[in-house]
Amino acid sequence: MTPYVISKASPSIRRSLAETRFHPSAGCLFKRSVDIVGSLVGLLILAVLFLPIAVAIKLDSPGAIVFKQSRCGLGGRCFTLYKFRSMVQNADALKALVHNEAKGLIFKNKQDPRITRVGQFLRRTSLDELPQFWNVLIGDMSLVGTRPPTLDEVANYNDRHWKRLNVKPGLTGEWQVNGRSSVEDFEQIVDLDLRYQQRWHPLYDLHVIWKTIQILLNRSGAY
Repeated sequence: MTPYVISKASPSIRRSLAETRFHPSAGCLFKRSVDIVGSLVGLLILAVLFLPIAVAIKLDSPGAIVFKQSRCGLGGRCFTLYKFRSMVQNADALKALVHNEAKGLIFKNKQDPRITRVGQFLRRTSLDELPQFWNVLIGDMSLVGTRPPTLDEVANYNDRHWKRLNVKPGLTGEWQVNGRSSVEDFEQIVDLDLRYQQRWHPLYDLHVIWKTIQILLNRSGAY
């Protein structure tokens, strides 16, 4: 975790971080095996689709093909998250000009003007997230877990919010299979993340993955 995030955390949070025992899923060999197999399959799909997606992104708007951003993972540790770029190149600089329609420590806008035409398609189909299979393969993420928050979000976390980081961030999770982008209250997302920790067992991830596939085929809840 970066000094910036640590300095913004309250003393009680800093004490709890030092005493944290991560959720059993973080050290589960079966879960890690599923992650490795799933990420390899995902990277094969990425290899097939990379060129047409890259060409479409470049033709649609100037800028990088792959978007990189610092996110917080297990225990608040920072890592670099990879996605196909779905916004204009200077999207972060324009964020303050866009109204946040969500409640709490998460940012959402259904008609976000920073999203490109190709980006809208990539988001609806979740193809923008294909590069994250690399994050899963190297162990920064899991196939199933919590949404990986940004540093500015984590800087405002309270003790309850930090508990969602006792598991690895995931490509999918309870939030994605229970409303996805239609869930606009951060506290509800935290509830879902904590429910995942309560319900989790090694085979539960397979259940969430299957539900995710069904949702992706129906293209529900994404924008």
